[in-house]
Amino acid sequence: MQAVVINHYGDESTLEMATLPIPEITDSQVLVEVKATSINPIDWKLREGHLQQMFDWEFPIVLGWDVAGIIKEVGSKVTDWKIGDEVFARPDTTRNGTYAQFTAVDTSLLAHKPNNISFEEAAAVPLASETAYQALFTHGHLQPNETVLIQAGSGGVGTYAIQLAKAHGAHVITTTSQSHFELVTDLGADEIVDYRNEKITDKLKNIDLVIDTLGGANQEEAFSVLNPKTGRQISIVGESKNTQDIIKDTNLQFTGIWLQPNGDNLQEIANLMSEDKVKSIIDSVFPFSKDGIVKAHQLSATNHSTGKVIIKF
Repeated sequence: MQAVVINHYGDESTLEMATLPIPEITDSQVLVEVKATSINPIDWKLREGHLQQMFDWEFPIVLGWDVAGIIKEVGSKVTDWKIGDEVFARPDTTRNGTYAQFTAVDTSLLAHKPNNISFEEAAAVPLASETAYQALFTHGHLQPNETVLIQAGSGGVGTYAIQLAKAHGAHVITTTSQSHFELVTDLGADEIVDYRNEKITDKLKNIDLVIDTLGGANQEEAFSVLNPKTGRQISIVGESKNTQDIIKDTNLQFTGIWLQPNGDNLQEIANLMSEDKVKSIIDSVFPFSKDGIVKAHQLSATNHSTGKVIIKF
């Protein structure tokens, strides 16, 4: 099969096309023919070597941890899935990722692709939406009628977080630039803070939950708008250096999270997509090729894409 790999860490020029064996599946896995994948920050951060301590893998490494495609083979113990099923998933984080024509996926991570969305729209979903889901509900314990602030609502995680929170009955506030006001309003935002011209500390108070996708000073500033008795902040980008000092001797809660891929979470999101309550926002679609993935990495690394960057096979 054809795959785009890296053989050493570095900039996007390290990406190259290679011929690799089709993955062998275990008894509890399926082999998926990849129809689309998407770019996430973990892709280019790992390519640059920033995650080497966490994932010290041998080369070549196939990046990519989103997949939408068709099952071509099932393991001997697989009973709930069959050849021909259209599926999507956030596979385990291994050195055999989804920038490839075929990928192996554990059945516990699979969900059925909704019939009303394309493979490209499906590929945008797993990593970003599961991250949003777990930040909001697994760790953030968001309840109906609570108020949530979602930082960077026009980004990959933010676009799903707005929709999931709204579908859950929350009051949704987000930060974005004025050019994205119409988008985030369409997704369900009740209030918007223009981060270029406004400060959340001037406009907001008594927020129940903050979803932090930015880190640094933005994370630290957000503590001042939380409800002092019950406020909590969940970050998907790690803990800022002053966070513990800020929340010391307060009732404020902070949790930094790392996504745990979960097929049940993804199926819940798929059900909402089938009901047209959640949709994918796609910035750009590039072809599966070395050049296509190089351009996709370059765009993703600007941190200014609107929604997701997709690779189509």
